[in-house]
Amino acid sequence: MTRESIIEKKVCNYAITQGWVTFKWTSPSSRFVPDRLYFKDGKVKIVEFKAPRCKPTKAQRIVHGMLNNHGFTVHIIDNIDEGKLLFTEKDKGEKDMTCSHGGKL
Repeated sequence: MTRESIIEKKVCNYAITQGWVTFKWTSPSSRFVPDRLYFKDGKVKIVEFKAPRCKPTKAQRIVHGMLNNHGFTVHIIDNIDEGKLLFTEKDKGEKDMTCSHGGKL
């Protein structure tokens, strides 16, 4: 099984080759913020990385829900190919109020 850190590193490297700027998101007041922020052409992608078949914790789901309630999509990525696809597909301009894995928050 591929570790979360390997998935994150490979997806980050790919996003950078596609022109995205990325920052690790850490917050001293909340351990449960998503892992990464990506910026390009006025767009922001928020990503939570997980090992294959792993799900966000309850506390992470609460934070993801707060972000969703403010109009941001939190993408849950648990494999390299899915992560690369996130930075390959054209943005449809849709406001998705669910996590990318399809679960309502």
